[in-house]
Amino acid sequence: MEASVELRHLRYFVAVAEELHFGNAARRLHMAQPPLSQQIRRLEEEIGYALFLRSSRSVQLTPAGAALLERARRTLARVGDDLEAVRSVARGEVGTLTIGFAGSAMLTALPEVLGRYRQQYPRVQLRLRELYTAKLIEAIREGSVDTGFARDTDPSGDLQIESVVKEPFVAVVPKGHALARSPGVPVKSLRDEPFVFFARSMGSHAWEKTMRICEKQGFLPNVVQEAPQWLTILRLVGAGLGVTIAPASVEKIRDSGVVCRKLLPAGGLTSIDLACRAETPGPLVEGFNTLARAIFRSRR
Repeated sequence: MEASVELRHLRYFVAVAEELHFGNAARRLHMAQPPLSQQIRRLEEEIGYALFLRSSRSVQLTPAGAALLERARRTLARVGDDLEAVRSVARGEVGTLTIGFAGSAMLTALPEVLGRYRQQYPRVQLRLRELYTAKLIEAIREGSVDTGFARDTDPSGDLQIESVVKEPFVAVVPKGHALARSPGVPVKSLRDEPFVFFARSMGSHAWEKTMRICEKQGFLPNVVQEAPQWLTILRLVGAGLGVTIAPASVEKIRDSGVVCRKLLPAGGLTSIDLACRAETPGPLVEGFNTLARAIFRSRR
């Protein structure tokens, strides 16, 4: 079709073709009849053939008009679908979103967030990546992860970081350990205990928070075994390899071989942080983060 034929010409034509009455079509289009008649004549001039047979009593489609009606309806429907698809992208309802998370974030409201997001945005392809905090922040910076949930993130000017969960630390000891019999464990009583802990390279800020808890009581933990996941750390504690200091939420995954006890004095708070690039987030990220904030806020 010629470039000079505009979508409005097709809409005008379809209205007249369906009404077979210029006055009724003009009212349907909320315009006066003379301009409508003028636009139809221009369309016929552009095509080079009459689209309607007009008389004082009736308006009928010519064969060319009947052929155009089918195609014009199809064209307008396709354009409408395309425009709605564009609007869906702009609203963050379509596309691919990559969410990263540190393993311990799954012990918070994160599973609920993911479930609700999947329900509300079924046309978004959701990709999940479990990464320890240092790798997660690196992935967000390089763009392979769009937004994520990290443990005790270092402040950074190129990232937008906000805490969604704050929780205390607890002491985790084997069930048969002498310290397990007390409702609270003095931090200084862990001075001579072997520790099972994660490597500093996995998240330096989180690692340093735990070290500071012990430093305030005059010692540094004797880490005899490193492990990458809290479930693994808890199992190793239960096996008698040592003790640890962990976020309170790990109690959700502890087995019968370990107990979690309140630290005395309390060692401050550890946080799960929602992080994304500081630049203006796209609609997919903004939609997900808005939902995540609301759900985490409701769980406080």
